[in-house]
Amino acid sequence: MNYTYMVQCADGTLYTGWTNCLEKRLKAHNEGKNGAKYTKRKGR
Repeated sequence: MNYTYMVQCADGTLYTGWTNCLEKRLKAHNEGKNGAKYTKRKGR
């Protein structure tokens, strides 16, 4: 199953992405590993 998700960055902007494993993807964003370039720059 695929998921579309939105996360709010530390500066208040929103990032939208998609994944087939939501927990793994959000963990990657939060840890700064394999997250999107956008969320790495903006902080999550």
